[in-house]
Amino acid sequence: MQNHRSILRVHFHLQHGSASQEQYEDLLELLQSFTPWVQPLPQDYSAELDITGALRHFDKDAAALTAMIQMRVAGLHGIPTSIGAGPTRLIASMAADLTAPGRTTLIAPDEVESFLRPRPAAALPGIGPSTARTLTRYGLHTIGALADTPLLTLQRILGTATGRLLHERAHGIDPRPVAPGELAKSISARRDFPHDTLAPAAQRKALLELTEELGLRLRTTRQVAGTLSVTVQYADRSTTTRSRTLPEPTQHSRTLAATAYEIHTLLGLQRARVRALTLRAEALAPVTDASYQLTFDPVDDNARTVEAVADRLRARFGNTALVPASLAVPDRTRSPRARAAAPRPHPAPGSAAARTATALEHTGPAQLQELP
Repeated sequence: MQNHRSILRVHFHLQHGSASQEQYEDLLELLQSFTPWVQPLPQDYSAELDITGALRHFDKDAAALTAMIQMRVAGLHGIPTSIGAGPTRLIASMAADLTAPGRTTLIAPDEVESFLRPRPAAALPGIGPSTARTLTRYGLHTIGALADTPLLTLQRILGTATGRLLHERAHGIDPRPVAPGELAKSISARRDFPHDTLAPAAQRKALLELTEELGLRLRTTRQVAGTLSVTVQYADRSTTTRSRTLPEPTQHSRTLAATAYEIHTLLGLQRARVRALTLRAEALAPVTDASYQLTFDPVDDNARTVEAVADRLRARFGNTALVPASLAVPDRTRSPRARAAAPRPHPAPGSAAARTATALEHTGPAQLQELP
């Protein structure tokens, strides 16, 4: 008789913000009272648990232990959870994605095939919009069709490593263990769109807003980030996360924005209906531990000078006192002719506004071009 693992994917339905981050850490401690095998997944306030040993310890089956966890979280913290259970991390994660708040979906080992086969290929973790379009061109619309495709054929279509990975996952094979560990030190920001959007320009504008917010928070707390990740939430509530190590640990919004745009391009979201974007700065360290690579680039030096002065203005007049041009809200209360004819106030000599104007004057229009 084959021994199967019992894995849970627990999703806490928290609002995004600093208070929720603290509450998430408390919830992780609660989960660790059931099993030491808890892997934090902070990008969407989730965690994965291996409860194989806990089932024997508590003398309960997976359904009963899952119900106990759900009641304990609701009773102590008042937080609804969605829980998926299965014999692998893959199945538990997919089951959780289908589960409404306050409910549980359990997939037994002998139910894995019937659970996977009718589902769309894009629902399989590891298949983003670009890969899904490739599979569609070959008529592979479901996970069942993917499972029935010979391995060598998939490898010719997708490449050796990706083809093998998706072939295994289409059969429910996922040997990855739950890796317990402390919550990685990170900060994040999220933008929800009013409506699901297909527009790349709207997505890139949201990323620019997020990098401005994260950059300011990093500089305010005197930290630098070593890694940046982008999480995309689609119209069907599924998510894709991609990370990239920064060229050097940084706290500067310009570098964060360039990296976020690179990740966005690699995700290939041209036909994806995007509901929300989350940007997370990870591998944080004190700014005193970071080194700055000299570039002898006047554009970079002037950009950092403007950023420093802008931060002082924001600290005094609010975070929206100075923003990139593409994020500015135009004044529509007067006509363009009236706005052009209006006298412009001159800042007092030596003031922060005067120093900003001087920095901008020496930077030049070519050096202040918006990131693409």
